[in-house]
Amino acid sequence: MNRSMINASVTMGQLQRKIDTIGNNIANIDTNGYKSRETSFQDLLVQQFDNQLKEDEEVGRRTPNGIRGGVGAKLAETELKLDQGSIQVTDRDLDLAILKENQFFEVAVNNNGVEEFRYTRDGAFYLSPSADNPELLNLVTANGDFVLGNGGPITIPENFKEININEEGQINVKTRDDGVVTVGRIAMTEVIRPQLLLSLGNNQYGLPNLEELDLAEQDVLNRVPEEVALKQRALEKSNVNMSNEMSNLMLAQRSYQFNAKSISIADQMMQLVNGLRS
Repeated sequence: MNRSMINASVTMGQLQRKIDTIGNNIANIDTNGYKSRETSFQDLLVQQFDNQLKEDEEVGRRTPNGIRGGVGAKLAETELKLDQGSIQVTDRDLDLAILKENQFFEVAVNNNGVEEFRYTRDGAFYLSPSADNPELLNLVTANGDFVLGNGGPITIPENFKEININEEGQINVKTRDDGVVTVGRIAMTEVIRPQLLLSLGNNQYGLPNLEELDLAEQDVLNRVPEEVALKQRALEKSNVNMSNEMSNLMLAQRSYQFNAKSISIADQMMQLVNGLRS
Protein backbone atom coordinates (compact mmCIF):
# COMPACT_ATOMS: atom_id res chain seq x y z
CA MET A 1 0.00 0.00 0.00
CA ASN A 2 1.16 3.55 -0.68
CA ARG A 3 3.13 4.99 2.26
CA SER A 4 0.98 8.14 2.37
CA MET A 5 -2.16 6.00 2.63
CA ILE A 6 -0.70 4.08 5.56
CA ASN A 7 0.31 7.27 7.38
CA ALA A 8 -3.07 8.90 6.83
CA SER A 9 -5.12 5.85 7.87
CA VAL A 10 -3.10 5.40 11.09
CA THR A 11 -3.48 9.08 11.99
CA MET A 12 -7.22 9.06 11.25
CA GLY A 13 -7.75 6.27 13.76
CA GLN A 14 -5.96 8.28 16.44
CA LEU A 15 -7.82 11.47 15.55
CA GLN A 16 -11.10 9.62 16.01
CA ARG A 17 -10.09 8.90 19.61
CA LYS A 18 -9.42 12.61 20.12
CA ILE A 19 -12.85 13.47 18.69
CA ASP A 20 -14.47 10.88 20.99
CA THR A 21 -12.73 12.46 24.01
CA ILE A 22 -13.92 15.94 23.06
CA GLY A 23 -17.45 14.63 22.53
CA ASN A 24 -17.42 13.05 25.98
CA ASN A 25 -16.30 16.36 27.51
CA ILE A 26 -19.11 18.26 25.79
CA ALA A 27 -21.69 15.64 26.78
CA ASN A 28 -20.73 16.10 30.46
CA ILE A 29 -20.67 19.89 30.53
CA ASP A 30 -23.60 19.87 33.00
CA THR A 31 -22.36 16.93 35.10
CA ASN A 32 -21.57 17.93 38.68
CA GLY A 33 -17.86 17.68 39.50
CA TYR A 34 -16.94 16.29 36.08
CA LYS A 35 -13.27 16.72 35.11
CA SER A 36 -12.44 17.11 31.44
CA ARG A 37 -9.73 15.22 29.61
CA GLU A 38 -7.23 16.64 27.14
CA THR A 39 -5.39 14.64 24.48
CA SER A 40 -1.89 15.07 23.13
CA PHE A 41 -0.17 13.47 20.14
CA GLN A 42 3.32 12.29 19.27
CA ASP A 43 5.01 10.96 16.14
CA LEU A 44 5.27 7.26 15.54
CA LEU A 45 8.51 5.69 14.34
CA VAL A 46 10.54 7.73 11.87
CA GLN A 47 12.59 6.03 9.14
CA GLN A 48 15.88 7.64 8.15
CA PHE A 49 17.00 7.51 4.51
CA ASP A 50 20.69 8.43 4.09
CA ASN A 51 20.45 9.18 0.38
CA GLN A 52 23.43 11.53 0.19
CA LEU A 53 26.77 9.82 0.62
CA LYS A 54 28.92 12.87 -0.12
CA GLU A 55 29.11 15.03 3.00
CA ASP A 56 30.58 17.96 1.04
CA GLU A 57 27.29 18.18 -0.84
CA GLU A 58 25.48 18.89 2.44
CA VAL A 59 27.59 21.86 3.50
CA GLY A 60 25.40 24.74 4.66
CA ARG A 61 22.31 22.61 5.06
CA ARG A 62 20.22 23.66 8.06
CA THR A 63 18.00 20.60 8.25
CA PRO A 64 19.17 17.09 9.26
CA ASN A 65 21.01 15.15 6.60
CA GLY A 66 19.08 12.65 4.54
CA ILE A 67 15.33 12.15 4.35
CA ARG A 68 13.09 11.27 7.27
CA GLY A 69 9.85 9.48 6.61
CA GLY A 70 7.26 9.14 9.35
CA VAL A 71 4.45 6.61 9.69
CA GLY A 72 1.82 8.88 11.20
CA ALA A 73 0.94 10.07 14.68
CA LYS A 74 -0.56 8.42 17.72
CA LEU A 75 -2.43 9.56 20.81
CA ALA A 76 0.31 9.93 23.40
CA GLU A 77 -1.87 10.40 26.47
CA THR A 78 -5.25 11.55 27.70
CA GLU A 79 -4.65 13.91 30.59
CA LEU A 80 -7.20 14.37 33.36
CA LYS A 81 -7.62 18.10 34.03
CA LEU A 82 -8.33 18.80 37.70
CA ASP A 83 -8.91 22.54 37.35
CA GLN A 84 -11.57 23.80 39.77
CA GLY A 85 -15.05 24.08 38.29
CA SER A 86 -17.40 26.94 39.08
CA ILE A 87 -19.34 26.78 42.36
CA GLN A 88 -23.13 26.94 42.16
CA VAL A 89 -25.11 27.68 45.32
CA THR A 90 -28.13 25.35 45.66
CA ASP A 91 -29.35 25.93 49.26
CA ARG A 92 -29.81 22.16 49.62
CA ASP A 93 -28.43 20.65 52.83
CA LEU A 94 -27.00 17.53 51.20
CA ASP A 95 -25.10 19.33 48.42
CA LEU A 96 -21.35 19.65 48.98
CA ALA A 97 -18.71 21.33 46.83
CA ILE A 98 -15.01 20.49 47.15
CA LEU A 99 -12.81 23.58 47.09
CA LYS A 100 -9.48 21.76 46.75
CA GLU A 101 -8.47 20.61 43.26
CA ASN A 102 -6.89 17.23 44.09
CA GLN A 103 -9.42 15.99 46.67
CA PHE A 104 -12.24 13.50 46.17
CA PHE A 105 -15.14 12.01 48.10
CA GLU A 106 -14.73 8.31 48.83
CA VAL A 107 -17.67 6.00 48.14
CA ALA A 108 -18.27 2.27 48.51
CA VAL A 109 -19.65 0.54 45.41
CA ASN A 110 -21.11 -2.96 45.26
CA ASN A 111 -19.70 -4.42 42.04
CA ASN A 112 -21.19 -7.88 41.45
CA GLY A 113 -21.17 -8.65 45.16
CA VAL A 114 -17.68 -7.23 45.73
CA GLU A 115 -17.28 -3.95 47.61
CA GLU A 116 -14.95 -1.49 45.87
CA PHE A 117 -13.74 1.92 46.92
CA ARG A 118 -14.16 4.63 44.33
CA TYR A 119 -13.66 8.37 44.19
CA THR A 120 -15.84 11.19 42.91
CA ARG A 121 -16.13 14.98 42.89
CA ASP A 122 -19.93 14.89 42.59
CA GLY A 123 -21.27 16.16 45.92
CA ALA A 124 -25.00 15.80 45.23
CA PHE A 125 -25.89 13.37 48.05
CA TYR A 126 -29.14 11.81 49.24
CA LEU A 127 -30.53 9.83 52.16
CA SER A 128 -31.54 6.19 51.94
CA PRO A 129 -33.17 4.02 54.65
CA SER A 130 -30.67 1.75 56.37
CA ALA A 131 -31.26 -1.96 55.80
CA ASP A 132 -29.88 -2.77 59.24
CA ASN A 133 -31.69 -0.17 61.36
CA PRO A 134 -35.00 1.54 60.41
CA GLU A 135 -34.15 4.44 62.71
CA LEU A 136 -31.09 5.37 60.66
CA LEU A 137 -30.56 6.79 57.18
CA ASN A 138 -27.49 6.26 54.99
CA LEU A 139 -25.81 9.10 53.15
CA VAL A 140 -25.56 7.93 49.53
CA THR A 141 -24.76 9.16 46.02
CA ALA A 142 -27.35 9.52 43.28
CA ASN A 143 -26.57 5.90 42.30
CA GLY A 144 -27.19 4.65 45.85
CA ASP A 145 -23.52 4.09 46.70
CA PHE A 146 -22.52 4.66 50.33
CA VAL A 147 -20.66 7.89 51.09
CA LEU A 148 -17.86 6.95 53.45
CA GLY A 149 -16.80 8.66 56.65
CA ASN A 150 -13.76 8.02 58.78
CA GLY A 151 -15.50 5.01 60.33
CA GLY A 152 -17.29 3.58 57.30
CA PRO A 153 -20.70 4.46 55.77
CA ILE A 154 -22.23 7.62 57.24
CA THR A 155 -25.56 7.19 59.05
CA ILE A 156 -27.95 9.92 60.17
CA PRO A 157 -30.80 9.62 62.70
CA GLU A 158 -34.21 9.23 61.09
CA ASN A 159 -35.66 12.00 63.31
CA PHE A 160 -33.30 14.69 62.01
CA LYS A 161 -34.49 18.25 61.60
CA GLU A 162 -31.48 19.89 60.03
CA ILE A 163 -28.08 18.76 58.76
CA ASN A 164 -25.03 21.00 58.95
CA ILE A 165 -21.63 20.14 57.50
CA ASN A 166 -18.67 22.36 58.24
CA GLU A 167 -15.68 23.12 55.99
CA GLU A 168 -13.74 20.13 57.33
CA GLY A 169 -16.57 17.70 56.62
CA GLN A 170 -17.86 17.22 60.17
CA ILE A 171 -21.58 16.42 60.15
CA ASN A 172 -23.76 17.85 62.92
CA VAL A 173 -27.41 16.82 62.98
CA LYS A 174 -30.13 18.78 64.74
CA THR A 175 -32.93 16.48 65.84
CA ARG A 176 -36.63 17.29 66.18
CA ASP A 177 -36.24 17.67 69.94
CA ASP A 178 -33.61 20.38 69.25
CA GLY A 179 -30.73 18.15 70.27
CA VAL A 180 -27.46 18.26 68.30
CA VAL A 181 -25.59 15.07 67.40
CA THR A 182 -22.23 14.75 65.66
CA VAL A 183 -22.55 11.68 63.43
CA GLY A 184 -19.07 11.67 61.89
CA ARG A 185 -16.82 13.28 59.34
CA ILE A 186 -16.88 12.79 55.59
CA ALA A 187 -13.78 10.92 54.41
CA MET A 188 -11.78 12.96 51.91
CA THR A 189 -8.96 11.54 49.82
CA GLU A 190 -6.19 13.54 48.20
CA VAL A 191 -4.94 12.13 44.91
CA ILE A 192 -1.19 12.55 44.54
CA ARG A 193 -0.95 11.11 41.02
CA PRO A 194 -4.31 11.83 39.38
CA GLN A 195 -3.20 10.64 35.92
CA LEU A 196 -3.23 7.07 37.25
CA LEU A 197 -6.96 7.21 38.04
CA LEU A 198 -9.23 5.08 35.87
CA SER A 199 -12.63 6.38 34.75
CA LEU A 200 -15.18 3.75 35.83
CA GLY A 201 -18.41 5.44 34.75
CA ASN A 202 -21.04 7.25 36.82
CA ASN A 203 -18.54 10.11 37.29
CA GLN A 204 -16.39 7.86 39.49
CA TYR A 205 -12.72 6.93 39.43
CA GLY A 206 -10.79 3.94 40.67
CA LEU A 207 -7.20 2.78 41.04
CA PRO A 208 -5.32 0.69 38.47
CA ASN A 209 -3.56 -2.55 39.34
CA LEU A 210 -0.85 -1.06 41.55
CA GLU A 211 1.12 -4.32 41.73
CA GLU A 212 1.68 -4.24 37.97
CA LEU A 213 2.94 -0.67 38.28
CA ASP A 214 5.12 -1.59 41.28
CA LEU A 215 3.39 1.08 43.37
CA ALA A 216 1.82 1.17 46.82
CA GLU A 217 -1.49 2.86 47.56
CA GLN A 218 0.26 5.66 49.46
CA ASP A 219 2.17 6.49 46.28
CA VAL A 220 -1.11 7.46 44.65
CA LEU A 221 -3.46 8.48 47.48
CA ASN A 222 -3.28 10.41 50.71
CA ARG A 223 -6.24 9.40 52.86
CA VAL A 224 -5.51 12.03 55.51
CA PRO A 225 -5.20 15.40 53.73
CA GLU A 226 -3.63 18.16 55.79
CA GLU A 227 -6.40 20.59 54.88
CA VAL A 228 -9.96 19.93 53.73
CA ALA A 229 -12.20 22.63 52.27
CA LEU A 230 -15.89 21.90 51.65
CA LYS A 231 -18.83 24.19 51.04
CA GLN A 232 -22.30 23.03 52.05
CA ARG A 233 -25.41 23.88 50.04
CA ALA A 234 -23.36 24.27 46.87
CA LEU A 235 -22.13 22.10 44.01
CA GLU A 236 -19.03 22.19 41.86
CA LYS A 237 -19.93 22.23 38.19
CA SER A 238 -17.83 20.64 35.46
CA ASN A 239 -14.63 22.34 34.35
CA VAL A 240 -15.41 21.88 30.66
CA ASN A 241 -14.76 25.04 28.62
CA MET A 242 -17.21 24.91 25.71
CA SER A 243 -15.28 27.45 23.60
CA ASN A 244 -12.05 25.47 23.89
CA GLU A 245 -13.78 22.17 23.21
CA MET A 246 -15.49 23.46 20.07
CA SER A 247 -12.22 24.95 18.77
CA ASN A 248 -10.41 21.65 19.41
CA LEU A 249 -13.24 19.74 17.74
CA MET A 250 -13.04 21.88 14.59
CA LEU A 251 -9.26 21.42 14.39
CA ALA A 252 -9.55 17.67 14.87
CA GLN A 253 -12.26 17.40 12.20
CA ARG A 254 -10.18 19.38 9.72
CA SER A 255 -7.15 17.19 10.40
CA TYR A 256 -9.33 14.13 9.88
CA GLN A 257 -10.64 15.51 6.58
CA PHE A 258 -7.08 16.37 5.47
CA ASN A 259 -5.90 12.81 6.07
CA ALA A 260 -8.98 11.40 4.35
CA LYS A 261 -8.19 13.60 1.34
CA SER A 262 -4.63 12.28 1.36
CA ILE A 263 -5.94 8.73 1.00
CA SER A 264 -8.22 9.79 -1.85
CA ILE A 265 -5.40 11.55 -3.73
CA ALA A 266 -3.02 8.63 -3.17
CA ASP A 267 -5.64 6.27 -4.56
CA GLN A 268 -6.09 8.44 -7.65
CA MET A 269 -2.31 8.50 -8.20
CA MET A 270 -2.12 4.71 -7.96
CA GLN A 271 -4.92 4.41 -10.52
CA LEU A 272 -2.98 6.66 -12.89
CA VAL A 273 0.20 4.61 -12.42
CA ASN A 274 -1.65 1.35 -12.97
CA GLY A 275 -3.20 2.80 -16.10
CA LEU A 276 0.11 3.69 -17.71
CA ARG A 277 1.14 1.59 -20.67
CA SER A 278 4.55 1.30 -22.26
